[in-house]
Amino acid sequence: MGNLYIVATPIGNLQDITFRGVETLKKVDAIACEDTRKTSFLLRALGIQRDHKDLISYYEQNEATRIPQIITFLKNGGNVALVSDAGTPAISDPGFKLIRECIEEDIKVESIPGASSVISSLVVSGLPTDKFLFLGYPPRKPGHRIKFFENIKDSYKFIESTIIIFEAPHKLLNTLNEMKDIFGDINVVVERELTKIHEEVRREKISKSIEHFQKTAPKGEFVILFNLK
Repeated sequence: MGNLYIVATPIGNLQDITFRGVETLKKVDAIACEDTRKTSFLLRALGIQRDHKDLISYYEQNEATRIPQIITFLKNGGNVALVSDAGTPAISDPGFKLIRECIEEDIKVESIPGASSVISSLVVSGLPTDKFLFLGYPPRKPGHRIKFFENIKDSYKFIESTIIIFEAPHKLLNTLNEMKDIFGDINVVVERELTKIHEEVRREKISKSIEHFQKTAPKGEFVILFNLK
């Protein structure tokens, strides 16, 4: 019986890979990856020589067919590393279904920790870090998204914490405007391109963020942090 290794990869700066992560990517028999091209680039940058056939394409749309294949491979003694395009696998990325299936099949699952945009964004935000709630991406449909924020507002009276959400660039302004309508002109921290050359961390009233991104088109993946105190 093989092992499944959950390997965190850099979210931007390639130097953020751990020694243990590199050694794991070298020694496993196969690597299940969200995008084989991006993983191939990462491996080359790290000086890891792997045959392309060692890479298993594994993403949300093909999970149903890939999971049985990977489970069979593991049961036959092969070791597999699971990676996403960036950061820690299964955090708003494919992976938890495979992990759950491995646990049900008594296959050992081992975490190889490293970079996470959730934790990286929190520790530089200046917001309280003793309690935080990560909610991933808001719903796509406007009505569902508004309900999502209303639920946050209602639940905050029971658990006061720093809220962390992800957002895509083309949806950022709509999300900020909806948040302002529901929460008022609260203080927010908007971060993008963490660990990269053009890293940006904006700490300001939400109205100022809206004004900024109305003038400057949002680029990159965003993390939004706030609390309602």
